[in-house]
This record gives sequence, structure tokens and C-alpha cells, in this order.
Amino acid sequence: MEQTTLWDVVSYGSLVHAVSGAVGGVTAMTVFYPLDTARLRLQVDEKRKSKSTLTVLTEIVREEGFLALYRGWFPVISSICCSNFVYFYTFNSLKAIWIKGRQSNTGKDLTFGMIAGVVNVFVTTPLWVVNTRLKLQGAKFRNDDIIPTNYKGILDAFHQIIRSEGLLALWNGTFPSLLLVFNPAIQFMFYEGLKRQLLKRQAQLSSFQIFVIGAVAKAIATIVTYPLQTVQSILRFGHYRVNPENQTQGSLQYVLYLLRQRVRCLGLFGLCKGLEAKLLQTVLTAALMFLVYEKLTAVVAWLMGGVQMSKR
Repeated sequence: MEQTTLWDVVSYGSLVHAVSGAVGGVTAMTVFYPLDTARLRLQVDEKRKSKSTLTVLTEIVREEGFLALYRGWFPVISSICCSNFVYFYTFNSLKAIWIKGRQSNTGKDLTFGMIAGVVNVFVTTPLWVVNTRLKLQGAKFRNDDIIPTNYKGILDAFHQIIRSEGLLALWNGTFPSLLLVFNPAIQFMFYEGLKRQLLKRQAQLSSFQIFVIGAVAKAIATIVTYPLQTVQSILRFGHYRVNPENQTQGSLQYVLYLLRQRVRCLGLFGLCKGLEAKLLQTVLTAALMFLVYEKLTAVVAWLMGGVQMSKR
């Protein structure tokens, strides 16, 4: 029997997981995209009253038209595709290198998830900055301090941001994003842990079980990290007229300042404004993503395995 090298494991096995994760993420985000639109409006526009997700979606359709629910879809999907590919590839490459066929554990899953998250933040943050701005372009805000943007597309957004704000503006929100590596790390830790427990009692998971454990894992991760996700969205958008304390954007002081402002203006529950929409969107998206990911991984691995065997 031919021995599998480390290169084979990293390039072939991890590629299967990366492609499956990317396709799963794109599919799930497309299905639940309007929920993400509602979440982002509630996070960024402080003057918009915190209402039910359905009410916010109805207001957007009434004021801006039905297609406003899907504004910025392409750049968001592009970011999701790249982000999931990077994350899944890094996570599974680390597992292939350090686990080497043995069973993983909760601590290792959390560590691998955090390292994959850090790599993902530095590689894909510019895409998320651009798609956040494109998604909010043309929105009817309640907050007069928000400066409207006018980008013609993804490339023009990159060009305008670099020209008017500098190259580093593409990494706005990197600090809270680095703190938020706990989100996917916690998600993968719970997902892999629950999956291992179920596989001890049965040969394989049903589609329903995959959907449920994916939803539970993401719900826990989202609730724990939501206030920082709000700050991350505000920093990525970045178009506000005032910064009263002249804080350096992205610094720890500015992150704390934004959190204090949120509590001062909206109360303690202001930190959770938009959480309902976020939970609906992210939990359903993650559950569907993991379902597509697991099924596609099995299919792609089988197909590529057949190709590999035919070459021998």
C-alpha cells in the first residue's frame, strides 16, 4: 500500500473540506441573506428602533423596495466564499498535521479554530470592509451622523477607500475581528464535540442531526460574542461624521468607547440590538452550511477518491 505523505493530506484532504465549506457558506448565506440585511441595519444605525426582524424587513421593502433586501449580495457572497475556504482549509490542515489520524479533543479543536480564525481575519478583512459598505450603500438611515457612500462596485470601492482613507482602512475592524476568532473557534469546538459524542453511538449522522448541532454550536458562539460583532460592523462601515474623543479607529480604547456609547445611548440592552435578527440569520445559515458541507465533503471525497484510484 502506498504511504500517504503530509503533502497529500494537506493539499488533497484539506482542499475537499475547503471547497465544501465555501459552497456550503455561499448556499446558506444566499438562502438567509435578507436576515443579514436586517441585522446589519440594526447594528450600524443607532437611531433605528429595535423592532422584530419581520418589522425591520417590512420597513426596508416599503422604503427602498424588495431588492434592497439583497443589496450587496455579490460582494458578501464573494467574501463568504473566500473566508470559508481559508478557514476550513487552515482548520483541517492543522488537524491533518497535528492529529495525524488520531481522534481530536475539545482543547485541540478550540486551538485549531482560533489559529484558523486569525489567518482568516488578516486575509479576508479587506473583502468584509468593502462588502459592508456596499451592502449599506443607498440605505435610508435614521442617524444623521452617517455619511452616505457612492461606490460603483467592488473594485471601485477598493480604489476609493485606498485613495481617500489609506491602505490600512481596508483592515478597519481588525482588532475586534481578532477578538472574535473565539466565535468560529467556539462554534467548531461545540460542533466537533457534539458530533464526536453522537458518532460514539451511531455510524453516521442524519441530516437533521447535522442541522441541529450546527445550529446549537452557532447559537452559543453568537450569544457569547455579539457585542463585539456590533462594534466590528460599525468599524467596517466607518462612515460617521463625528468621533468626539478622536480615538484611533480599531484601537482597544476606541472599541471600549463604542461599547460605552452604545450603553449610554440605548442602555445595556443596546449591546444586544439586532441579536434576534443575527441569531435567526447566523444560526440557520450555520446549520444549513454544515449540512451542505458534510454532504458535499462526502460526495467530493468519494469522487476525488475515485479519480485518485483510477490513476494508480
